[in-house]
Amino acid sequence: MKIPLCIPCVGEEELDAIRSVLESGWLTHGPKNREFAARFAEYIGVKHAIPMNSCTSALQLALEAQGITGEVILPSFTFVASANAIVNAGAQPVFADIEYDTCNIDPSSIKASVTSRTEAIMVVHFGGQSCRMDAVMQIAERHGLAVIEDSAETIGGEFRGQKAGSFATGCFSFYPTKNITTGDGGMLTTDNDELGGKVRALIAHGISSIAHEREGQAKPWFRSAMYAGYNFRMSDILAAIGVEQMKKIDGMNEARREHAAYLSERLAGLDQIDLPVELPECKHVYQMYTIKVKDVNRDEFVGRLRNRGISASVHFDPSVHLQEYYRTLGTSPVPLPVTERVSRSIVTLPMYPQLNTVELDYMVKVIKETLAIMETV
Repeated sequence: MKIPLCIPCVGEEELDAIRSVLESGWLTHGPKNREFAARFAEYIGVKHAIPMNSCTSALQLALEAQGITGEVILPSFTFVASANAIVNAGAQPVFADIEYDTCNIDPSSIKASVTSRTEAIMVVHFGGQSCRMDAVMQIAERHGLAVIEDSAETIGGEFRGQKAGSFATGCFSFYPTKNITTGDGGMLTTDNDELGGKVRALIAHGISSIAHEREGQAKPWFRSAMYAGYNFRMSDILAAIGVEQMKKIDGMNEARREHAAYLSERLAGLDQIDLPVELPECKHVYQMYTIKVKDVNRDEFVGRLRNRGISASVHFDPSVHLQEYYRTLGTSPVPLPVTERVSRSIVTLPMYPQLNTVELDYMVKVIKETLAIMETV
């Protein structure tokens, strides 16, 4: 049996949407962008949602548009794009530790990392579960810091009934492994009118109006740049896919939650692994289903699963502060023992809505058999 790490959940609706855009002749930044943005803003519960080419671009502009060039606290346990966005915005990454159970940034580590140069906190909602946003927002308010939510992995996740990406400036990814996909692409969310307007201009070469909107004007060719912007726009082809994905998101997330519960029930009680934890304050949407191995060689364990057709992987090893570029550039005023422990032990198992009980049972069977034959280290 072969079980991939992830399969995008797309169907005839997405194909029809793509065909409709191609036939319309309006392929770039146009009406489907507006529809996708409106649906996404309503779903997250914010005033503004701005589609763009990637979550990385959203993270960078979340910083640039607020003029943040000082220290930005973030977890080292994340994909390198989070730190890259900080550097490319002209700011300085400062790495904090995480909590073992959730793999999310530890508020006590944030507190210990704040200095007079700190300007922002970038939380990363790991694998489908929100960070402890009450504690994060309290720290930010106490020190006058901006907050950016890297919500790439947590589209639809909630903390105390509020969607991730709605507490501050949210940044989302639509890469094929995420809770919804457009093939690639991202979104920035905010309730701040000024920030939203500036980001809209920055994604389109610094020009505040888009071509589709100018068509009804007396001089639709007139374009005046307000900023030295970028071409970070999303095409209408991708936005059309996003519109269809938004119609399915709750059902897809519920399927992920059901699969996670099925796995956790059947893997419970194994001494060699720790299962994912869903905090009582949170709604976990399981963009990833991760376990942590204990007293066995993690890399050997992953290799054995892959040899038996289970496309297990690791997120994230090495953590960012140990990667070559960031060994000298990044700073970490606090020790990161939990980050390094988790990086050595975490395993990502296949997770996507289309999984069936035959595949889930096979995963459980192989994991149990593999652990039974592996030597303790």
